[in-house]
Amino acid sequence: MTAKRVTVPILYLLLIALSLFYLMPIYVMVVTSLKPLDQVTLSEMWKLPTQLDFSSYATSFEKLAPNFLNSIYLVVPATLLSAFFGAMNGYVLSKWKFKGSDTLFTLILFGMFIPYQSILIPMIQFLREVQLYNTIPGLIFIHVVYGLPITTLMFRNFYAGIPDEMIESAKIDGAGFLRIFRHIMLPLSITGFVVVAIWQFTNIWNEFLFAVTITTSDQQPIMVALQNLSGSQIVQWNVQMAGALLAALPTLLVYIFLGKYFVKGLLAGSVKG
Repeated sequence: MTAKRVTVPILYLLLIALSLFYLMPIYVMVVTSLKPLDQVTLSEMWKLPTQLDFSSYATSFEKLAPNFLNSIYLVVPATLLSAFFGAMNGYVLSKWKFKGSDTLFTLILFGMFIPYQSILIPMIQFLREVQLYNTIPGLIFIHVVYGLPITTLMFRNFYAGIPDEMIESAKIDGAGFLRIFRHIMLPLSITGFVVVAIWQFTNIWNEFLFAVTITTSDQQPIMVALQNLSGSQIVQWNVQMAGALLAALPTLLVYIFLGKYFVKGLLAGSVKG
């Protein structure tokens, strides 16, 4: 008992120390964003600002606002569509088995391992042919397609835990494919949708390579605009840090309010399938 009383405080102190070490970059970002440019130096980056200066937030918000809206227009439909199609795939591959379904599922999963860089040139050529290059709908299309492997895997594992007897009972009562999905599978998979939505929202919001290659100028999402904040000659580090914090705010809020559901959903689908 004595050893346990000694070990627990030491463990907590170690965890607190590791947490503070992990949060050090965040501290530097916040402190730097609240300083005027003439106080931003490498030697004094750990010091608190002598006076709070929020002008960097105003400047970064003014420059990033249009691109922030572009990211909203991108991430909301892309997340919803990839979650819906992933749910349909997972439903079919877990509850409506057919010849070759396992092979098809394996082929879909291969999409998770295709590097972005390997498909950039044919992807851009295809988007040009269908008139979707340099458009938000083009980015939505790419993220939906590229998100299908992981969303299919998540929903298939989640639906595998739903008893087959429930599906059979619905079939006996005359329910068809879509009716079962709408009235049985969807209500039972709210947690799964939260997990997939958080995962896709974070990945799409933070994605840079597709955004910088497919879109230009006024169609660019916020992550590309954040890179452009650095300028060509003088880097305004206070504006850059303020912009980075503003760009990270949506994903931070998502995890703050929905984080507990994310963990529950991952645990619910982690041992199925």
